[in-house]
Parts: sequence; C-alpha cells; structure tokens
Amino acid sequence: MRGTDEAAGSLFSYVDLEERVPARHPLRLIRRIVNDALASLDAEFDALYTDFGRPSIAPERLIRAGLLQILFSIRSERQLMEQMDYNLLFRWFVGLGIDDAVWVPTVFSKNRDRLLTTDMSRKVMATILAHPEVQPLLSDEHFSVDGTLVQAWASMKSFQPKDSPPPDHDDDPGGPLPPTQEPPVDTAQQTQQTETQPMPDTPRQSRNAEVNFRGEKRSNATHASVTDPDARLYKKAPGAAAMLCFMGHTLMENRNGLVVQADLTHADGYGERKAAVEMINRHSPGSTRRLTLGADKGYDSADFVAELRRMVVTPHVAQKARHSAIDGRTTHHLGYALSQRHRKKIEEPFGWAKTVGGMAQTVHRGLDRVRAQFTMIMAACNLARLPKLLAA
Repeated sequence: MRGTDEAAGSLFSYVDLEERVPARHPLRLIRRIVNDALASLDAEFDALYTDFGRPSIAPERLIRAGLLQILFSIRSERQLMEQMDYNLLFRWFVGLGIDDAVWVPTVFSKNRDRLLTTDMSRKVMATILAHPEVQPLLSDEHFSVDGTLVQAWASMKSFQPKDSPPPDHDDDPGGPLPPTQEPPVDTAQQTQQTETQPMPDTPRQSRNAEVNFRGEKRSNATHASVTDPDARLYKKAPGAAAMLCFMGHTLMENRNGLVVQADLTHADGYGERKAAVEMINRHSPGSTRRLTLGADKGYDSADFVAELRRMVVTPHVAQKARHSAIDGRTTHHLGYALSQRHRKKIEEPFGWAKTVGGMAQTVHRGLDRVRAQFTMIMAACNLARLPKLLAA
C-alpha cells in the first residue's frame, strides 16, 4: 500500500537527541574528551565572570560551538547559528535541547570574545592533551617544529607610509555623494511643466579605487597597514609574492604527529627560531632529559643550534649545503634520519588548518586574537585525529 505524502504537525516533541546520534559517531568520543577538559577548567571560567548581573552564554557551550565551527568549516557565526537551529547533531554536541532557542549571532560573538585569548586557548589545548586517554599517545622525548604564513585580514592597499595621515573611512565601500545645492525653482513655472523631470544622476564614490605600486619601495620599516598594524609584509621563499601576514608555529610530537604547542608571531626572518625555543621551554620547562628536535634547513643557524644544545636538546636540523651548523656529531646517529623522516608530518596540521579550519586567511585582527584562533584550530586538529588514533 502506498503511503501518503502528508505532513502533520505535532503539539509535543518526544525527540531524544542522545538516541539520534549513532553510537559510533566520531563526535561522541570528541565530545566526551572535550567535556572532561572543560570540566577541569571550571575555576578558570569562574575567574572570567562576576557574581552578579544577567547570566551570559555558558563558556563551555561557547567553546564547544567554536570547535564545531572549526571542525565543519563553517565560515561565519551567523551561518553557525543558522545550522545549529536545524541540525540535531550540532545541538547535541553544544548541549542545547531540541526546543532551546539558538543565540543571536552578534550576542554569540560578543560572549565568545571573552574567551578568544591566547591564555585560554593554550589552556584548552593543554587540558585536552592531558586527558588520560590522550596522554599515552604523546612522545615526551622526540619533537618537530616548523612555521607557516597566515594571511592577514588586510589588503595591500592598506599598507601605507607611517607618516601619512590615516584615511577618513577605513574599508568604506563608498556611498552616494551629498546632493549639490540647486537654486530654488519657481512653483508657478513648475506647475506649467507637464512632463516628468528625469531623476538626476548622483555621482558615486569608487568602491575599490585603482592603485599602482609600480616603482614604489615599500618595507615594514617605513610602511604599516592601517587595517591591522600587527600584520607584516613578508615572503618565505625567494621569488614568491610578498603579502601582509603573520607567522604560525607548531611543536609536534613525533609518535603520532599531534600538536603539543602552537604560537603565532610577527612575520620576520627570526620568528621561527625564536618561537621554537619558546615553545620548547613552555612545553618542557627546566627539563634535564635529552630531547630531540627535528626541523628543516631554515633552522640551520649557529646561534639556534647552540641554544638547543645548551637546553639539552639534540638539534636534528636538516643540513644546509654550505656553512651548516650541524656536523657529524649529530648526523651519524640513526635517530637523526628518523627525525628527518617524521618531521614532514608537521605539514599535515598546517594543511588541515588552512583547508578545513579556515586559517588560510584569518578573519580576526590583532596579534593576540589571531594567535588565540590559531591555537584553538590546532587543538581542533588534534581532536579530529583522536577517533582513529584511539580506535587503532
């Protein structure tokens, strides 16, 4: 018998979100680990809020919603709220009931800004890595480090001389010019006109004016972006086009390729090596154990290698063709070849962050906000890999 295509509304809802999510769905394991990590940060969340006033959105829900936005490549908070309104999986992950109203996008963004800090993002990553199920997956001796460029949310036209006055309207798309003052028209003469007068053509400002930079010498010493002053003009390879960007850094353990530290700095020729030393000190402060650190040729610098050896870290850095600071004391060990092979895995989190996490070009401005988002995306990258790693 053929069924009828009739939609009947129901007065009450008996949907149990817990039963709708498949038992083997990867988000189940991710949600359990995230909830355990957020429970350990309860005291940190209490310090961010006062004891009086109107209750805000729970910080646990804000972080879970932010992780959803990264994991599912949702490009904006407005689209996230739209999908959370009808997606039962998203409601279950965040902690909303089937009848709970979703938040206004602007309210969600304002509440989330309280948590969009470098300190909070690092704490979220650290608590996830310290989970009893995740910690056995990590190596505490062998690491790799690398950096990548993150394009800033600023155009090349905003890179202007530092001594020039700021523009009247930043990122103004242009609007109609004020109408010109015309002499008053005689009402008697106006009534005699039988035809409708054509609408005057109001000139408009150009939306995106043409700018020619040919022959103009621009550098970070003399120019700065008026849109994001923290962005720097930089290129990582000879012959590549320079762009306004930041430099992201990650420290990866070599056992399963999970990111244990993340940082973001100004883009310059010394940022990678300085960030590598800081991340090692932050991850293993005062360690007296012999560690190894794999890296590419960009880290083959005499001062950097000497600093690693002073920190009891064996520099498994790829050798330059000439004037290399790495000698036979390091290269003759079997572990050097293993580190060089494992360090290439660090490109996978960078690729994931730019294709899935939306970090090819940041949507935030300011060094601290971009660094916080970069760290949270690397934490989400670890979460995305945990279901397969823990099932193995």
